[in-house]
Amino acid sequence: MMNVRFDTSDLVVHRIVELYAPFKPALDALPTLTLELLDENRAWLTPDSLDSGGVFWLCYQSFIVQTPHHTILVDSCIGNHKTRPRAEYHQKSDDTYMRALAAAGISLERIDFVMCTHLHSDHVGWNTRLLNGEWVPTFPNARYIFSRGELEAMQSADALAANTVYRDSILPIVQADRAEIVEADYALGDHVRILPTPGHTKGHVTFCFGKKADDVVVTGDLIHLPLQMRYPELSFASDLNPEIAAMTRRKFLERYCDTSTLCCCSHFSSPAVGHVKRWGDGYKLVKK
Repeated sequence: MMNVRFDTSDLVVHRIVELYAPFKPALDALPTLTLELLDENRAWLTPDSLDSGGVFWLCYQSFIVQTPHHTILVDSCIGNHKTRPRAEYHQKSDDTYMRALAAAGISLERIDFVMCTHLHSDHVGWNTRLLNGEWVPTFPNARYIFSRGELEAMQSADALAANTVYRDSILPIVQADRAEIVEADYALGDHVRILPTPGHTKGHVTFCFGKKADDVVVTGDLIHLPLQMRYPELSFASDLNPEIAAMTRRKFLERYCDTSTLCCCSHFSSPAVGHVKRWGDGYKLVKK
């Protein structure tokens, strides 16, 4: 997967790819998907989203949005040296992410804000890095934006049983006094707004960029797979509330369908960035 730069009227967007890997068999990833429906769509899903064995692949990536005022990183991917149950995430030690940032001309010090759509392990991993045995903020000058609902859910989970993701990628940010806990009305100047998009998690949000309109939006886990665009009612196996996720997804896609808004889909491989267009009763992402 290639890192790509996209320009709008007064925004620059960089796609920063960390990993492209198989995830789950299609019928496991989307529990209400039927084999018949999968077969109907297999041709256009292959090879970027679906392999010959019927396994969905996901891309793990960040999007950096440069506004006239700030350089903002949305979702910090998987990270290195983290203890995780998935083999692809566990104790990574490669330099892929750092090389991708460097290729985009973005130093760690240039990031002003790290904005988290939600707090799952593959979206917060590079919030911190291991330095002399301690987890420290990766981006030394950044403020980290967490929605209150997400943070409180993670804190509650950790109170019941030690939560590794919370302790290595979120708590160190809070303890370093680098976190800003925000509500649904959060805005940063005149170019950044928050859009609640619950379902995958209770406090999941989308970040919207642009002065007079939403020129760019970053989806997080509102949508995982292109097939969910064509059939928004297909919810992901890890969605906390599949029914709410489906309703939120269709409302979001209808909101941005046939507009000039550039939609950055956090787990899509190719295209990962494009415009939402209508496709029958559903939608598709058309490459910019």
